[in-house]
Amino acid sequence: QVHLVESGGGLAQPGGSLRLSCAGSGITLENYNMAWFRQAPGKEREGVSCIGSLKDQVTYYGDSVKGRFTISRDNAKNTVYLQMTDLTPEDTAVYYCAADRLRLSLQPRHYNYWGQGIQVTVSN
Repeated sequence: QVHLVESGGGLAQPGGSLRLSCAGSGITLENYNMAWFRQAPGKEREGVSCIGSLKDQVTYYGDSVKGRFTISRDNAKNTVYLQMTDLTPEDTAVYYCAADRLRLSLQPRHYNYWGQGIQVTVSN
């Protein structure tokens, strides 16, 4: 059974940093395209970043996070990370990691496996 488990969320001050982790079990993440999404209250789920699978580790970022967030992998740990810097209150949301074998995009409908989500709150 496939599980994706996010960790590393919590409260950060504006201008601060957090690193989210997405650990896989029952799935070898290096063989999957991986993505991070977020959803704020009352808003649609938004694509934050994605990274290609082993053969093509191209990365893409949503316009709102370019230059501030970095997606990466540690295949030995079967984990994908999202390093978030220069956080603003607009980054407050539940963050989800997702995996798909075939498609790489920032569209939620393209992803087959999802984590349960983790809260990130940016506030003084």
